[in-house]
Amino acid sequence: MGISRRNFLKGGGLAAGAVAVTGKPVRAEVQSEAIRTKGLQTSTTICPYCAVGCGMIVHTKNGKVVNIEGDPEHPINQGALCSKGSALFQVANNERRLTKVQYRAPKSDKWEEVTWDWAMERIARNMKETRDRNFVKQEKINGEMYTVNRNDGMAMIGAAALDNEECYLVGKFARAMGVGYLEHQARI
Repeated sequence: MGISRRNFLKGGGLAAGAVAVTGKPVRAEVQSEAIRTKGLQTSTTICPYCAVGCGMIVHTKNGKVVNIEGDPEHPINQGALCSKGSALFQVANNERRLTKVQYRAPKSDKWEEVTWDWAMERIARNMKETRDRNFVKQEKINGEMYTVNRNDGMAMIGAAALDNEECYLVGKFARAMGVGYLEHQARI
């Protein structure tokens, strides 16, 4: 024997009413903050993904991130996080995340592990060589020589995850290197 939609809704309504009348009131509650974070080190940080600057609370145990959540006391996001911010825990705890510097030599087909000191020295040397090779001291404009002191061989771009102070330092460094092609992600 088939049941009609109408009879199904009537029966469902009667069952819900019976449970509501005879059942005990149950109060739903969130697990106590003190119990949930007991034994964990708590620190606050800012989400690195975009320029919004959402606040996050990071819980660690023995130096390992065990939980990341939105900071309810932060004036920007008030505890809410977007999908990228919510997934930040998976970035911190991912077995595929690189933890050592990898270098692939020109025309090589494999990556090799190098030290931070070696990588920083190589980057500094390449930047210095590029600057020296492409530095323009003077330029002739309309028949007159002008001092321009610029580096046409490099460009720098700032990222939205940088705060004001970091953007200021990137800008100062770029100008010290003579970089004229200085841009920011927010304008692109």
